Amino acid sequence: MDIRRITSYEAVVTAGHLFDDPPREDATRAFLADDRHHLLIAYVDDRPAGFVSGVETIHPDKGVEMLIYELGVDDRFRRRGVATALLRDLLELARSRGCTGAWTGTEKDNAAALAAYRGTEAELDYDTVGVSWGF
Repeated sequence: MDIRRITSYEAVVTAGHLFDDPPREDATRAFLADDRHHLLIAYVDDRPAGFVSGVETIHPDKGVEMLIYELGVDDRFRRRGVATALLRDLLELARSRGCTGAWTGTEKDNAAALAAYRGTEAELDYDTVGVSWGF
């Protein structure tokens, strides 16, 4: 497995099947242009197998933290350590950039994600409530 930090729109398009929806060119280029946004893709036999994205957030009383924005692994590559490897690399990138911690959210019944998070020694908080607004 080879994990690469992605900086080109073309690499994102090639891995487009990993995302919930086809990557939008305007959003992809803006994401990649911001030094605080990170996209890692895992390749197995030179095929995109999974990805993780992270966004550095900053707050006056917390400093810089890494929001693990999204994690996805192609069904054909699940249960092979791809998600755990991607998370470990993103967490190491966060440490190297001076982040004080990292955080994310997921559904209580997302067994695959929870297993990957446990594999990186994450602290799980089952009392948190997700809140969202759609526009």
